[in-house]
Amino acid sequence: MRTGTKLLGLAVLAVTAWSCGNALSGRGPMFLSIDSLQGASGDTPTAFTSPVISDIQRDVTIGGSCTVTNPCPTFFNDVGQAVMHLVPKDITNPTGPTSNNDVTITRYHVTYRRADGHNTPGVDVPFGFDGAVTVTIAGTGSTTVGFELVRNVAKEESPLIQLLTNNQIITMFADVTFYGTDRAGHDISATGTIQIDFGSFRG
Repeated sequence: MRTGTKLLGLAVLAVTAWSCGNALSGRGPMFLSIDSLQGASGDTPTAFTSPVISDIQRDVTIGGSCTVTNPCPTFFNDVGQAVMHLVPKDITNPTGPTSNNDVTITRYHVTYRRADGHNTPGVDVPFGFDGAVTVTIAGTGSTTVGFELVRNVAKEESPLIQLLTNNQIITMFADVTFYGTDRAGHDISATGTIQIDFGSFRG
């Protein structure tokens, strides 16, 4: 009987410790929700779509020494746009969120993966990277956040640079995680995923 009681006590202790761990990972009173995640090729940075059609290289014919007869091969970065809002954890609170619940996003992280499971950075997919962005999301309403989705240097490295000559298209998924804090110092984050089709589509 004593053994059973002791085991029961240990089980309760284990459950309590696990619950506290979850609570500590999200101490703030709000969830960060990503409503939409879109991207645009760098040469048309306002034409946001999902999935993203990412051209590896584009021939620029205007500006500097670039002309129609003497175009300049250019690697453009691709940009992203996320629409986010905050969701209260306590939906029964009649007063709703206050300005103390506002969240300021200060950085993000992008990683790439493929559906076929070949995910070695620099071989199968571009290297992941961290970026800086600063925007405050109010407790009510939604906010649009702009960020860099694909760096131009990634298009000059494997596996993207090979697409200039092999006429292949590689479909990847970019996982974008945004990090921020509310005004009380609580950390908050959210991850969204967008499809990118890489290839040499235009001159």
